[in-house]
Amino acid sequence: MGTSKAGRKKVKIRFVLLVILGVAALGTVLGLLADSPGRRELRELTIGNIDFTGLQDGTYTGEYNGSKGDSRNAAVEVTISGGKISNIKILKGALDSNGNPAELTGGMTVDDLFRQVLQSESLQVDTVSGATLTSKAHLKALENAFKQAQKEIMEEALE
Repeated sequence: MGTSKAGRKKVKIRFVLLVILGVAALGTVLGLLADSPGRRELRELTIGNIDFTGLQDGTYTGEYNGSKGDSRNAAVEVTISGGKISNIKILKGALDSNGNPAELTGGMTVDDLFRQVLQSESLQVDTVSGATLTSKAHLKALENAFKQAQKEIMEEALE
């Protein structure tokens, strides 16, 4: 006795579903492996200390460009007025399709992270839980912008 048409159809459907799931799983694994060096680079990235009292007025752009991958590259623009940080704008990184800060995990955005920096006047703040690597990339970009503000002060002092 042979298998009924309905039985063969169920077997084909199950086979197709298994193939689709297998391809999806393989794609996920390959994606994680391809991103692994960049993730490791960000995990090991250190964020330096900045003297917030020595920032010169102006607008500064800071970037973080990973050498092992560019999926989490970030750029920010910092405006300092009267010796205080008056604005931080994300130019590249965790932005949505409208150019607004993208919602990360728990409804947080990188702007929330930057608010912590401003309140504590330190880059040594807690990263957004579940978005640690994205947070670190943006903090490094912010650090690089602040270094420019400090560098100009140091150059003027040497003149």
